[in-house]
Amino acid sequence: MSLLQRFALALTIIGALNWGLIGLFQFDLVAAIFGGQDSILSRIIYVLVGLAGLVNIALLFKPDEEVNRNRKLESRE
Repeated sequence: MSLLQRFALALTIIGALNWGLIGLFQFDLVAAIFGGQDSILSRIIYVLVGLAGLVNIALLFKPDEEVNRNRKLESRE
């Protein structure tokens, strides 16, 4: 897994946790940290999480043999 994919996965996890908080407690952690949903920082985070989701879509279409080969290479390191 490339550095970009790892970064995208981390952002996707952050976004998923934020959506979980919104669904369970109606609490938007990103908005709380960065000054509300309309603040420029919150909007940047939302856009980055969305782009990370698009990057992760590529993992769905990555051939299994390539994924397995990458796992074998990573386990040797």
